[in-house]
Amino acid sequence: MLRAIALGMLLLAACQIRDADDQSCSASELQSHVGQPLSKLRVTNLPQPIRIIGPDMAVTLDWNPSRLNVEHDAHRVITRIYCG
Repeated sequence: MLRAIALGMLLLAACQIRDADDQSCSASELQSHVGQPLSKLRVTNLPQPIRIIGPDMAVTLDWNPSRLNVEHDAHRVITRIYCG
């Protein structure tokens, strides 16, 4: 049980490190778009590669620090922008 808790904490720490490095895909510059409609985001002006992720959408788990990920909810409101 203790091993499982330690492993879980390690995985959470790894996720936080990755999210903190949002400079590699310009995600930190786009945080003002969180809470805005997806239609306001001009995808053609964003750094590539980009991945738009909808609710319950399956995505690959490969890590690409230069890829910009934009998550939105069922109402197409941006909920998260991050690298990976």
